Amino acid sequence: MTEPDRDDPDEGFVPAPDPLHYDIVDVFTDRAYAGNPLAVVHGAEALSGARMQAIATEFNLSETAFPLPPTDDVADYRVRIFTPVRELPFAGHPSVGTAWVLARDGVIGHGDRLQECGAGVLPIRVDGSGARVEGGTPSVGEELNAVRLAAAVGLGPDDVDGAAVPGVAAAGVEYAILLVHPDAVARARPDAAAIAAVREGTVGVLVASVDAGAERVRARMFAPGSGVTEDPATGSAAVALGVFLADRGLVPDDGEHPFVVTQGVEMGRPSTLHAGVRTERGRAVGTWVGGSVVAVASGSLTPPPEQG
Repeated sequence: MTEPDRDDPDEGFVPAPDPLHYDIVDVFTDRAYAGNPLAVVHGAEALSGARMQAIATEFNLSETAFPLPPTDDVADYRVRIFTPVRELPFAGHPSVGTAWVLARDGVIGHGDRLQECGAGVLPIRVDGSGARVEGGTPSVGEELNAVRLAAAVGLGPDDVDGAAVPGVAAAGVEYAILLVHPDAVARARPDAAAIAAVREGTVGVLVASVDAGAERVRARMFAPGSGVTEDPATGSAAVALGVFLADRGLVPDDGEHPFVVTQGVEMGRPSTLHAGVRTERGRAVGTWVGGSVVAVASGSLTPPPEQG
């Protein structure tokens, strides 16, 4: 037997995996370093969900998106979306930001496209400044105790807007929704343990002040159970709010009802979300959310190893 050459520098060498390209964009803003930052990681077709999750944990942004080839023939592309600790079937700012990046890079064209994600195949319209995505299937869950939910975000009974009983709503993913008076939004302080006890399965708690006449909303969203203490802009919560407003009779029974959500102010990352709900006979039958996207950075990363 021939002894191995002890001086061979390549003896036992394992080549490094090819790096993955990524983009960082700010979503729901027209200027950099505002809105909600998003990492879009390209070329991840060979990665398992666990390795994607490791990358999302490394970025530690509210979400990291992985555009992939579609599995449904009608879709233009597929996207998987991860918070620092879990995968989501749908989220607004990853959908908007990913579509804009893919269109900018020529992977998809501008105009009406179809995005595949965990919530199904959703229509999305993309142009040079941003995108607008349809929410998932509208649904309304149970009512929640107003005093208990307010306490979970550091507010008292007098802060609650009595126009609507708090509760769970969704258009892709579920949120607990609490309407409060305008001065209470900035005073909200999340209690992670109390929020976790609100209702299993919800992504987080949306605290919102709604000016129905002016079609304006001031909002904050807390999701400590998803690794996001506070989110600067939450498209999936905006569409859930549209479903909630329709269910509580706070928008007309029939038609298209747009509203503008301002979020992220308390975090120093002001965001503007253009959202809306379509109603028929007093119930939500569709939702949408959109906004602008700004490129901030790009680079490459080393894929994580498979977990043993």
